[in-house]
Amino acid sequence: MSAAKIKKGDRVVVLTGRDKGRKGVVLRAIPKESRVVVQGVNVVKRHQRPTAGAAGGIVEMEAPIHVSNVAHEDPKDGAPTRVGFKVLEDGRKVRFAKRSGEVIDK
Repeated sequence: MSAAKIKKGDRVVVLTGRDKGRKGVVLRAIPKESRVVVQGVNVVKRHQRPTAGAAGGIVEMEAPIHVSNVAHEDPKDGAPTRVGFKVLEDGRKVRFAKRSGEVIDK
């Protein structure tokens, strides 16, 4: 994940796997492992032992997926797009959608 093209809070589209075509928000980015956790995508069931704070049982949670299997959602039409970087006139370095040229960072 060079220079954090996908960050927490970004809207992404899943490109491969059983959740192909699904859209969601990145809940957590794990740059060291090149993985992201996307809301409602790659949902797995885990058996959880009861603790003082939480009850036990079978819990559904999102598992991380590789960053290469997701693409940014184009702000204009919602299609998958690649991400580029450019420097604006005011000196800010921002990410933009290569498909439409729309700036992703506000």
